[in-house]
Amino acid sequence: MSTPSHDRSSQDVGNIVMLEHVNVTVPDIETAALFYVHALGFTRDPYIDLGPDLMWINLGEQQFHLPAGEPQVIRGTVEIVVPSLAATQARLEAMAPRLADTRFEVRSASTSLEVVGPWGNRIRCFEAAVGERMQLGMRRVEFSVPRGSTAGIGRFYDRVMGAPVATADNVCTVRAGPHQALCFTETDEPIADYDGHHIAIYVSDFSNPYAGLIDRNLIIEDTQECEYRFQWIVDPDSGEPLFEIEHEVRSLTHPLCGRNLVNRNPDQQLATYTPSFDVFSPRKPGSLI
Repeated sequence: MSTPSHDRSSQDVGNIVMLEHVNVTVPDIETAALFYVHALGFTRDPYIDLGPDLMWINLGEQQFHLPAGEPQVIRGTVEIVVPSLAATQARLEAMAPRLADTRFEVRSASTSLEVVGPWGNRIRCFEAAVGERMQLGMRRVEFSVPRGSTAGIGRFYDRVMGAPVATADNVCTVRAGPHQALCFTETDEPIADYDGHHIAIYVSDFSNPYAGLIDRNLIIEDTQECEYRFQWIVDPDSGEPLFEIEHEVRSLTHPLCGRNLVNRNPDQQLATYTPSFDVFSPRKPGSLI
């Protein structure tokens, strides 16, 4: 038998097939719209009437869910991909005066924009490469976790959730489908108390993780046939609680799975309106725009 020319395991996406949304409560829906829609250029979901106290924001195949309430802040950073850093920075800076009385900040780094939202959530923006599968979307969520916890976190996602895991240099990276990840980075900095924000994931094997979570008494919500929730990541060897972040776990039969999300072209402006360019269109390999 000839020596394999490729590491075929590198193509295994594992049980978590997609990170679907991040949910944080916001004290003011209008200010949230200024930031997520007008400044970042994302799209308020147009189809489902969620009422005046909840907003869903589309970015590619992912969403931010923003219910009204006391502000929640992710203990880490949401990493997103945008079509153009320059256009994103221009929108952020144009909206800065409207966000002056908030915690809003934007800083240009070598290959990214480091953005702080109105209530302290950190977002890191990268520009999509031509031909990259994700041209707009949520690439990963990075969480800051206590020293000594990443090995156990890796064991949890490997054994309980069935996801490929890479752990090195005090960082645990959990694969979530073909081009997303959950990342856990150890820190010596104080970690804020958990305030109830959550993430949503789709899994292909729905029942086996559920059984493992039930055995460990970790399920916190179990009311829908196609969805359950857990909040604690624990070391499966010792049972030690390691990190708290609610996971909304959905099956592939969930009615929202594969829903076609509307994404507008944020560069389309009234003064320079061009017909047929309303919808976001990813750049194709070999294209210049």
